[in-house]
Amino acid sequence: MSESQNKNPKPIEIFAMATDPIYIGTGGYTIGRVDNTIVRDPITNIPKIPGSSLAGTWRYYVVLETLKDIKDYQPEWEDIKNSEGDTVGKKLEKFNWNNKQPDGWRGFAGNQVMKITCAGQDNIPQEELANSPYATDKNGKTGHCGHCIVCKGFGFSKKDISWQGQLFFSDLNILFFPVFTVRGTKWITTVSNLREIGLEEDEPSKNKIKTKKGDERHLNLGWLHLEVEGTHRFCNEIEFENFILTPDDVIIVPKSLFSHIINSNLEVRTSVSIDPITGAAKEGALFTSEAIPRGTIFYGNIRIFDKSSFAQAEEKLQPLPSIKELENALMDSKHYYESLGIGGMTTRGFGRLKIMLI
Repeated sequence: MSESQNKNPKPIEIFAMATDPIYIGTGGYTIGRVDNTIVRDPITNIPKIPGSSLAGTWRYYVVLETLKDIKDYQPEWEDIKNSEGDTVGKKLEKFNWNNKQPDGWRGFAGNQVMKITCAGQDNIPQEELANSPYATDKNGKTGHCGHCIVCKGFGFSKKDISWQGQLFFSDLNILFFPVFTVRGTKWITTVSNLREIGLEEDEPSKNKIKTKKGDERHLNLGWLHLEVEGTHRFCNEIEFENFILTPDDVIIVPKSLFSHIINSNLEVRTSVSIDPITGAAKEGALFTSEAIPRGTIFYGNIRIFDKSSFAQAEEKLQPLPSIKELENALMDSKHYYESLGIGGMTTRGFGRLKIMLI
């Protein structure tokens, strides 16, 4: 087996804790008393953070992290002339940092032509890849450059070539969910959740729960009053102290109750639109939104593919960033989730995540 096959794909485990409520909406779909609902898994009915939301925000954050270090660099273009000697376009003769190359993954060759628009939707997909670093449409909008570590890592599509990218993001599913009890806040999980992260545990009996001490007899989880069956074996094998979570905080519940407990303990906020003229509440503008509460811990993964063989077959794609460069780009940019967040209503105190990559 070749070296590239051995490292292909390379998974990175993600553990994330919500430091603010997380709101990723479904487009105004209403359930009962909630007007603005959040995305749920269609099978389990458990809220989640879609992989598309994670990929879209992380793409933006990698661009921000790169541009702050290379914003002063201006690439040098060569004019393209026709037979009459008139300039008809420009081209970058070769990627050359001219002895000003930044360190590490920021110095990837194609980053020289990166733009902030590499993070958003491509406004000029009709351009050929060779023209895309400098081309604009009639409104002056630019699109994906097609050469930087973001376009190569997350993907792009141009008139003459489409590239899937090297990064594949899974959904972030709830691993531990905080619930109020008479003994303080506890985090519930299931045996199947623990097995996802490589921990073995015995399933509790129907409508019974397991705690670390196992001597509570009965314990409330929100409005549910359940019998404590015994102790669990969960321990801090994956450094949950980074998220201020200890084994004493963990309660294992039956899989059949997990979805019900979560959906009964989501954060629900009531808001109203303000009339800009009167400064008071606008008539008929009251609405409610639900969110995943702060303290929730998620689990997912990112797969990084070594696609160097594709680049060898398609000269336009060369060079490609290495797996290590993409790993470091993700690692160095994840801190933006702790300030800018993910999802909607981030200006109203929603969205911040603390992410740990393994």
